[in-house]
Formats: sequence, C-alpha cells, structure tokens
Amino acid sequence: MKHLIIISTLLISVCLNAQTSYEKGMQKAFGLWQSNESAEASNLFERIASAESDNWLPLYYAAQINITLSFGERDKEKLSQKLSKAQDLINDATAISKNNSEIMVLQALLHTAWVAFDGATYGMSLSPKVVGLYTKASLIDPNNPRVVYCKAEWDMGSAKYFGQDTAPFCKDLERSIELFANFKPETPFHPNWGKERATEIFETCEK
Repeated sequence: MKHLIIISTLLISVCLNAQTSYEKGMQKAFGLWQSNESAEASNLFERIASAESDNWLPLYYAAQINITLSFGERDKEKLSQKLSKAQDLINDATAISKNNSEIMVLQALLHTAWVAFDGATYGMSLSPKVVGLYTKASLIDPNNPRVVYCKAEWDMGSAKYFGQDTAPFCKDLERSIELFANFKPETPFHPNWGKERATEIFETCEK
C-alpha cells in the first residue's frame, strides 16, 4: 500500500509538472504572437503540439497564425507556403478533435484567404466549401460566437462582391456580439477571439 501511495504521488507530481510546462509554453507563445513575433510564436506552438500529441489547441494556433498572415499577401508562392502549412496543421488538429466547430471556422478562413487572393480563380470552387463548413459548424455548435460572426462576415463579403445588400446580415453580427458577451472558453487557452472584429463590422451597419 505504501508503494502504491508513493507511485500515485509521483504520477500526480509528473502530471502537474507537465501541465505547468504546457501552460508556460502556451503563455510564452501567445506573448510572442502579441509582440508581432509571429514566426517564433508559430514555431513554439508547433513544438508544444509535438509534446502534446492529444491536444488540438497548439496546432490550431499555429495554423491560425499562418492563415492570418496570408490575408493581404500578394505573392502566390509565399501565400501557398503559408496556407499549405496551415492546412497540414488543421489536418492534424482535426485528426485529434473531429467535428470541432472551432477547427471548421479555421478551415473556412483558410479557403477564404485563397478567395480573397484571387476570387476569379478560387471563388467558384472554394465558396461552396466555405458555406458548407459554416453550415456544418452552425449545426454542431449554433451558439459559438465565432461561427455566427465569421459566417456573417463571409455572407457580407459575398453580398458586396455580387452587388447585393449587406444589411440582412447585420442581425447575425448583432447576435454574435450577444453570444460573445456570454461566451466562456473551456480553458484559458481555448479560442476566445473575434468580438472586437464583429463589433467593428457591426458599427458600419449602423452608418
């Protein structure tokens, strides 16, 4: 019995140390990202993911950084490198956490980056995929504020592209802001972004 207690204590100690190491790593990675050291942050998230083989979050953030950096990129080769890397990370994250609405939003944003780069080339093939991802994510998690906000922003962008009225989607943005107000992430490291952008876009609805 004494040996069992010692072993149990050691196991608990190892788990606590591992958790502390994970938390410190994630906090450092977010700090690097906030300081505009995106490449370093992405690399650190990937290293954390290697150590946390059953955790989709580090993969998610490494992918998100690459996708975020892709918007506005006009060099196709650089864009392709970023988005190909992001796709690999998303694939790995999806393998760990299937039917995850947060990962689906990220996949939709990756496709959106290609459409934003060249709508004439990629719009017809990727737009249905984006719509399908938001539809599926909405069914899985209808109260996820990022699903509602990102779908609304996509719908508004599509409406603008085709010369249609964007006003009908303002109510969706308003709903997303209400959802953000009540949203509590599962852990401090779970996705909790989007409120500022949703509010910014919604304010243009009122002008």
